[in-house]
Amino acid sequence: MSYKDYMVRATAADAQIRAFAATTRDLAEYARKAHNLSPIAAAALGRLMTGTVMMGTMMDNDQDLITVKMDGDGPLKGVLATADRFGNVKGYAVNPYVIMEPNASGHLNVGGGIGEGTLTVIRDMGLKEPYVGQVPLYTGEVAEDLTYYFTKSEQTPSSVGLGVLVERENLSVIAAGGFIIQLLPFAAEETIAKLEENLTKFTSVTDILKAGKTPEDLLNILLDGFNIEITDKIDLNFYCNCDKDKVERALMLLGKKELQELIDEGKPVELCCHFCNKKYNFNSSELLEIQRKSK
Repeated sequence: MSYKDYMVRATAADAQIRAFAATTRDLAEYARKAHNLSPIAAAALGRLMTGTVMMGTMMDNDQDLITVKMDGDGPLKGVLATADRFGNVKGYAVNPYVIMEPNASGHLNVGGGIGEGTLTVIRDMGLKEPYVGQVPLYTGEVAEDLTYYFTKSEQTPSSVGLGVLVERENLSVIAAGGFIIQLLPFAAEETIAKLEENLTKFTSVTDILKAGKTPEDLLNILLDGFNIEITDKIDLNFYCNCDKDKVERALMLLGKKELQELIDEGKPVELCCHFCNKKYNFNSSELLEIQRKSK
């Protein structure tokens, strides 16, 4: 059974808990194909995009954007994802072709791939300066790092679960998704204890999703024993807003001297979007026009 990517938002335990759950197989597979990702890079980016797109829906204003990036000293070097509040997300891996041995439990070693470093969350809310929060990487496995971020940087006790299952034969993504469960400040001790018990018994996101379960099913398992109210359902998409005009403006920033060097080479220039890998070509006459308009 397959589902179009979507996420649900919910409250539980008389609004002592807020929760988010998503299935993201399509956008993780789109990213894998667009960037020709290795299995470990597909897992890392798929997890981060899933977490970021759920965090994006927590923002208040239509123009708000959130960017989450992990920078590490491992061979993957890092991953980055950007989302809005409408369920649109894009992202890339710094080194998309890394191949590594599985970790001790036989799973993709995302933590080893990213290594030690920092997790940075940038919230652009249209103010003069964006809000930036940063914490050291906790494990590099993404979910644990976001859990650590929420607790340390935002003082919000949270549990984050993320998973991407890559098929061994053709390397495609066959299941992906995640959840964020957050306790609100007035949560009672018995609510906290029951939630911790549920989380201890939980298997894994990909085990649930590969069995054909939905985000709603995920929340019913995680929040068993609580009264759950689904408050919203949002379609999710890998969406990149790049176009030739934006790439042209980036070329203008090179300056007249650098542009002249490109023109003197007499060859078309091809630039590639970091996020979606779409290619944009500029011939000599277009480069001359860009140079004319540049400072």
